[in-house]
Amino acid sequence: MTFLKTIRPGDISDKELISSYKASNDLTYVSTLYQRYMELVFGVCLKYFKDGERSKDAVMDIYEELCKKLKLHEVDNFKGWLQVLARNYCLMQLRSPRNLKTTEFNAEFMQSSQIAHLENGMLEKEENFKKLEECLGQLTVEQKQSIELFFIQKKCYNEIAAITGFDWSKVRSYIQNGKRNLKICMEEKKVFSA
Repeated sequence: MTFLKTIRPGDISDKELISSYKASNDLTYVSTLYQRYMELVFGVCLKYFKDGERSKDAVMDIYEELCKKLKLHEVDNFKGWLQVLARNYCLMQLRSPRNLKTTEFNAEFMQSSQIAHLENGMLEKEENFKKLEECLGQLTVEQKQSIELFFIQKKCYNEIAAITGFDWSKVRSYIQNGKRNLKICMEEKKVFSA
């Protein structure tokens, strides 16, 4: 009489092992099944924990969880189901209170000079936009229209020519001269592009 059954791994499919385990409650079936995918489970754990020893411990914990959950669930694709079980286990471990890092709230940090610097930067940009609008107003009508269509509305030379009725070479000239005039105007107003 033998007390332990030996199951050759290639003899029985995953589904048959699950059915046999559910029918007999014999952990040998789960053990055989789990050994087929233990490296997969270890890889999932290592991906999340980035620690070999912790991952080895997790592989054992997942085995214990598997023994309980396999009785409760109808599993068609064991490999995929086990991978999800391992991932969920790892995520739950990472979310547990012992893994959460807290930092003491410092009210001074909220009123830092960085915020004032950001506000000053925003004000500076707003001033630069106002100066740009003034400089756009100083361009000829043709240059202004061509610049706005090209840079703001992202139209190509052919589209601008069709919209305005200007010759293609004139559109090119208006854009180039408009850009140069804008640059000169902005430099006079002490606005430098970064």
